[in-house]
Formats: sequence, C-alpha cells, structure tokens
Amino acid sequence: MCGIVGLFLKDKALEPKLGEMLTSMLITMTDRGPDSAGIAIYGDETKGKAKMTVQSDAPETDFVELDSALADALGGAVTVDVISTHAVLSIPAGSFEKARAALSDLRPNVRVMSRGDVLEIYKEVGLPKDVAAQFSVTSMSGSHGIGHTRMATESAITTMGAHPFNTGDDQCLVHNGSLSNHNSLRRKLRREGIHIETENDTEVGAAYLTWKMREGATLGEALESALDDLDGFFTFLVGTKDGFGVVRDPIACKPAVMAETDQYVAFGSEYRALVDLPGIEDARVWEPEPATVYFWSHNAAPTSTEKAA
Repeated sequence: MCGIVGLFLKDKALEPKLGEMLTSMLITMTDRGPDSAGIAIYGDETKGKAKMTVQSDAPETDFVELDSALADALGGAVTVDVISTHAVLSIPAGSFEKARAALSDLRPNVRVMSRGDVLEIYKEVGLPKDVAAQFSVTSMSGSHGIGHTRMATESAITTMGAHPFNTGDDQCLVHNGSLSNHNSLRRKLRREGIHIETENDTEVGAAYLTWKMREGATLGEALESALDDLDGFFTFLVGTKDGFGVVRDPIACKPAVMAETDQYVAFGSEYRALVDLPGIEDARVWEPEPATVYFWSHNAAPTSTEKAA
C-alpha cells in the first residue's frame, strides 16, 4: 500500500503554488506509506542548460567545489544549488552521460535522482511532512508535479528505493502495486542499454516506458504497451516534460481517483487527497477505468485523452 498524488496545472496563475498544493495532498496520504517520500517538480527551463538533481549522505563534503570539478570535466560552466542532502546541478545541455561518468569518478557516493530540462526530484527516507520540510517543497513553483509516500514491499527502505524514479530525460514514475516480472524485464532492459540503478520493481516500470519511447512510442502508446508486457497489479502516474499520464492494470485493485476543473487535473490514491484543492466542489470527479490510458499535455488542448487498451 502506497500513496500517490499528482497535479497538472492548466492555469498558470497557480504555478507559484504547485509545491504547496502537492505537499498538502501528499501529507494527507501519509498513512498509506510511512517509509519514504518523494516529489517531482516540473519547473523552469534554461536555454542551453540541463538539470541534474543529485543526492549525498555527506553533502557537507561531497558538494564542496563540485561546480568547478564538474566544469573542468565537462568543459563548460556548471552551477550547484545545494538543498539539504540534494543539489540541483545546471550543466551544459546534452552532457548528462558525460556528467554522470564524471560524478562516479569525482564523487562516487553522490547518486543521481533525476535528469532533464525542467525536472527536479527530491526524495528521502521519512514521512512526507518531514521530507517536504527538509527541501522546502512548499515554496517551489512549476507547471505540474507528482508525489509518492511509500510502504516498502519489493526492496529496502533507502533513498534510492524511494519514488519517483527517473530513467529518461524529464520522465519519472510513481507506482502503487507490485510487478511480478520485474527481474526478467530488468535484465532485458539492461541489455537494451537502459540504465537501472536499483532492484526496485517501480524503477523497472519507469525504465520500460523510457525504452518504449526511445523506440518511437508516445507516452500514451508506451502506457498501452505496458498493459500487455507488465505482469502484476499497478497504478502508474507518469510525469513528462509536457504533462502526465495515468494507467491502471486490467484488475484495477489499487485505489485511484481523479478530478478535473478549468484550472487543473488532479490525481490521488484517495479522494481525501483532493479535498483542499481550489474549486474541488465543482470538479468533474471520477475513478480511472481499468486498462485505460489518460494523458494531459501542455502542448495540446488540456483535456483528457482516454484510450481503451
């Protein structure tokens, strides 16, 4: 049992409040998972630059002079914004793989949380209220975001085992459920060159979507394929640079509820995660159908697309 929340903003006036609203939603889901928590924020883009969010258990040493060390390795300007145990690195666009290789040499204990143009992921062991406070998530702004509070079933309670999982540029996944074929699929995806860090089944789900989209599928098509290729029970909430998508397995035994207004689309494991959102009393509220893909994008009309698998 885990708790999932997501918020896709249509109204740009709400963007300064994204972190505050997501945090409130996630704290409401605390009793669904006390082990660890995380939030993905889709924020601003800087031309010519990419973002890496990294984590260290010893930030007081690992992040010191990291900007100059990485700049030398990458041959371009690097800035480091330290936020507790995490740091957001601004690196030259297109240099992620080189940066990850340099980090493994320069700071072997630093772990990559996310990569992309706009994505930042903050996650740690602990309750949602403590994790959110640690990183001042309530002050963060953005166009959309997703969050997760975890009850561990498939792997250890660690920072790396916490959700969201990021396996491709600006793409991340949170998951409630359990995948039964993740070991065989992990081996296949690694053979395909997809980078997977942990033994967590959710990271395999994220990596599967990364692989399908690398092969040319849209997110909607990748989620539809997941219904055929992933075994087990799952509710997926996926973030991309432009929006987010939702899919539940054909049995749909994991709870989920959605709400849509002219200002936003919201997702929660339970309705109580949504009750404090503005205008929720006038929202269209529904339970996502089994084996059905829902997707919203800022690059298209901000309405749901439902495709029966």
